[in-house]
Amino acid sequence: MSAPAAAPVAPGGAPLSGGSADSLGDPARFGVLTVSDRASAGVYEDLSGPAILRFFSEAVASPWTAQYRVVADERADIEAALIDLVDTQGCCLVVTTGGTGPAPRDVTPEATEAVCSRMMPGYGEQMRAISLKYVPTAVLSRQTAGIRGRALIINLPGKPKSIRETFDEVFKSIPYCVQLLEGPYIETVPEVVAAFRPPNDRRTAKPAAA
Repeated sequence: MSAPAAAPVAPGGAPLSGGSADSLGDPARFGVLTVSDRASAGVYEDLSGPAILRFFSEAVASPWTAQYRVVADERADIEAALIDLVDTQGCCLVVTTGGTGPAPRDVTPEATEAVCSRMMPGYGEQMRAISLKYVPTAVLSRQTAGIRGRALIINLPGKPKSIRETFDEVFKSIPYCVQLLEGPYIETVPEVVAAFRPPNDRRTAKPAAA
């Protein structure tokens, strides 16, 4: 009898799926997009995208799968990847990393805004406030977030350490945001991230199958 196929992984062994079928949450699909000229060219290994995937593996209890991409700092390429991840791959949440500073080739916020119908500036404000506790250069970040269809797109910093400093806090509101967009009910691991929902919007049992 042949052994079961190994679950697919991203560079560095980061998982592309996780969670538990026993969770109260619904299956969810996430998109992870690293924006980097050098990583996309293979000059160095991407560490930031895999850091986001590892966060999902630790924090998300719902069954989840992820689509992982790396593109150069080209606005057209970023926009095309974001559109594909939402419209074709069906991701309810797309997380970008990189390209949010003031340098001429940092165009991730512009690409995000171009593909979104509504912006969610509070996420960028929260991330900058968190990062300012660690470095004064956090004010240089232009991170933002927006809505495309029923999906949330959010820009994270480019360094793995900064990703975890901010995403652990910011993710507390993301499951409810996705729920309000009529996306899946995402359950978190409370010891890692205690997702906030108003009491009337919390599940106490898994809905019966249709």
